[in-house]
Amino acid sequence: MNLNLKSTTSIALALSLLGGAAFADMEAARAFLDAEIGELSSLPRAEQEAEMQWFVDAAAPFQGMEIKVVSETITTHEYESQVLAPAFTAITGIKVTHDLIGEGDVVEKLQTQMQSRENIYDAYINDSDLIGTHWRYQQVRNLTDWMANEAADITSPTLDLEDFIGTQFTTGPDGKLYQLPSQQFANLYWFRYDWFTDPKTMEDFKAAYGYDLGVPVNWAAYEDIAEFFTGRDMSYAGGPDEGVFGNMDYGKKDPSLGWRYTDAWMSMAGMGDVGEPNGLPVDEWGIRVNEASQPVGACMDRGGAANSPAAVYAVEKAIDWLNKYSPPSAMGMTFSEAGPVPGQGNIAQQMFLYTTFVAPLVDSPAVMNEDGTPKWRLAPSPHGVYWKEGQKVGYQDVGSWTLMKSTPEDRAKAAWLYAQFVTSKTVDVKKSHVGLTFVRDSSINHESFTERADKLGGLVEFYRSPARTAWSPTGTNVPDYPRLAQLWWQNIGDAMSGAKTAQDALDSLCADMESVMERLERAGVQGDLGPKMNEPQDAQYWLDQPGAPFAKLDNEDEEPKTVSYDELISSWQ
Repeated sequence: MNLNLKSTTSIALALSLLGGAAFADMEAARAFLDAEIGELSSLPRAEQEAEMQWFVDAAAPFQGMEIKVVSETITTHEYESQVLAPAFTAITGIKVTHDLIGEGDVVEKLQTQMQSRENIYDAYINDSDLIGTHWRYQQVRNLTDWMANEAADITSPTLDLEDFIGTQFTTGPDGKLYQLPSQQFANLYWFRYDWFTDPKTMEDFKAAYGYDLGVPVNWAAYEDIAEFFTGRDMSYAGGPDEGVFGNMDYGKKDPSLGWRYTDAWMSMAGMGDVGEPNGLPVDEWGIRVNEASQPVGACMDRGGAANSPAAVYAVEKAIDWLNKYSPPSAMGMTFSEAGPVPGQGNIAQQMFLYTTFVAPLVDSPAVMNEDGTPKWRLAPSPHGVYWKEGQKVGYQDVGSWTLMKSTPEDRAKAAWLYAQFVTSKTVDVKKSHVGLTFVRDSSINHESFTERADKLGGLVEFYRSPARTAWSPTGTNVPDYPRLAQLWWQNIGDAMSGAKTAQDALDSLCADMESVMERLERAGVQGDLGPKMNEPQDAQYWLDQPGAPFAKLDNEDEEPKTVSYDELISSWQ
């Protein structure tokens, strides 16, 4: 199969297609399929055309309408905005403006629309991290009922929800689907496979630490490896002779700093309870819920774990590694600034790499071989000393289409057609190649990804394995994501800057979260689904109970453990 991964459909081409026809029709669709999709689809050409014909027909009542949708700025959404939106406009006659803004700004716009009930955007791609918010406030259209009723005639017969790999994360406890995944990516451990398998490097590491260099299973091994590589001359293995670092991270007081911690860092340390997809009753935010799924506390004196010893350990380790083993500039970086740094060729490993950055990595010559294979690999992130079997092991971002009830029905219907178009089987394989953020089983298992797997460093193997389901987004314990998420970066930022100790920052964080939840309880805006706070009592009561929060260990050092990457990858197959 000839993998034409470069996009050939430009905005100019799509608009010229539109200008060439008085009304949207199949001419534009066939031109789009010829120029952009080719063989990169899970559907044969005849079925692609049938799917496109359905969009042409379903969009007929909305021709000439102009709608606005919004998403964060990542490669996948750039492709949707710059290629798929103009193509959809040309094919259907519905003019789509797909805005790209920061993730924090997306949440802010969504929050404003929730509060004002005024239509700002006709659809949002926002993280499934808001599932607890959407389920409790009931301000978004639940798609299960929407597809069965008002949108029955504009829901594609080839949508095939069972083919989506992340709908369990966008479904509420009531069994209703609230969001449709449009992109999905995990955070995984990233490392320089070429350096780790170099004989001299392996020999030197074994001599220094007494065990084999490999993929770290726990944080103790990660720390040894970070120390070993920082400042090491790697010129003998094709790397720099100076400026090598054993860790990469970011620490700027910015909304993205909050994601760095809420995106499962605390559960990777071992803070929360056992449970999939999220710890229960205490999740990776440290929020405890009762049997009715009502939040009851975040601080230890209410049974939460956000200021527990495991949480303090998690924050202290991240700060310590950032200061000792990372580029000096990392402390002042945001998520988007730090993401491309491993591609510069001087980073040995990264604990917490969002795989949305794999797309730019494969275009980074410093970390790719001449034959197009990577010098790096992806593996599960190691876990901390408090972690126990069955606890959450990592985070998965599921950016998903969300339709607000405050959006007029005709505009929501037009936006729903666009949402289905950009996730359709016709286009999803090609979109997945561009952004490497998989949402369909049929795409990840497409033969073109079998062909490309050795160029992606384990990403394909991960998404084809059962392991992918163990990485999960924020769950339903979080009652109001927009209000609570902003508290994390503000409070954690105080710890990162040294203005507060980790313990003091986390004490403030859990108190602030409880203040928000108490206000929600008093207001009663979430009804029986909203918080019902526990009465505070001595934290020791909760430490004596089974599960989280866990008491401080007498010794937070553990025996370092590594595993061979090749053994690990075979367990995924």
